[in-house]
Order: sequence, then structure tokens, then C-alpha cells
Amino acid sequence: MNKIVVRLAVLAVLAPLAAACAPIVGNHGFQVVDVNPKDIVTGTDTKSTVLAQLGSPSAVSTFEDNIWYYISQTTERYTYNRPQVSQRSVTAITFSETDDKVTEVRNLNLEDGQQIAMERRETPTRGRELTVLEQLLGNVGRGQLPRTDEDVPGQRRPD
Repeated sequence: MNKIVVRLAVLAVLAPLAAACAPIVGNHGFQVVDVNPKDIVTGTDTKSTVLAQLGSPSAVSTFEDNIWYYISQTTERYTYNRPQVSQRSVTAITFSETDDKVTEVRNLNLEDGQQIAMERRETPTRGRELTVLEQLLGNVGRGQLPRTDEDVPGQRRPD
């Protein structure tokens, strides 16, 4: 009886540790339902057939309206760590400008991505930074003066 209690206690302690080793998997972006974006045929499919098969794109090119992107990625997160991207798929479908037919289908994955270093500097704003007291007491004494007949908006000044 004593051995059973000890084994149950050990299992109760080890169970959360075993669960902590399993990642939490998240799928984001375009999810393949019936047709894979890689199955689009160049020269025969058009914008309307791609839209009917795949649905609306994840993104459209900023400078050219004839490039559609279908983006999906899988992330894994262990306990208290940040999620890490384990798989990414970007399908770029280019259409002809004249007849809206597919001219190119490019498939990119995680290895095709590039790391871009973001600039850490901040753009300075005009003016100066106020302290907490200046923010709280800044409007004290700045009330409006009482209006007079000469001070009514929309009236002309006497010349």
C-alpha cells in the first residue's frame, strides 16, 4: 500500500513536467481546404478561378495588383518561451495584365526568408517632455477669460 502511494506521488509530480515538454502548436494564415496553391496551373487558370478555388489572398502586392500572396505558417511554443516559427509557406501567384491568366506560381518556404535588422533609433518629436507634475498642473490658471460684446467670434473689429 505504501509503495502505491509513493508511485502515485511521483507520477503526480512528474506529470506536469512531461506536459511542459510538449510544444503548443499554432497554425496561422491561409489554411489549405480543398485545393493547394501549388496546384494552380499557369496559362489556364485566371483570377476568377483562383479566387473560386483558393479564396481571397492573404495579401496583394503593394506596387502591382497582379501578384497575390497566400501565406501560412506554423509556430511552436514551449511553456513560457516566445513562439518560434517552425514552418512557413508563401505562394506568390502572378497574373497577366491583359487577360488575367496565371503567368507564374512561386513557392517560398522558411529558408527563402531573409532576416532584416530593424532600426532601433527613434525619431525625436518636437517640443519637450513634461514631468508628471507639469502634466497634472499644466492647465492650472489657463482658464478662458470672460467674453465681452467686442470679443464675440464672427464680429468685425471697429476700425
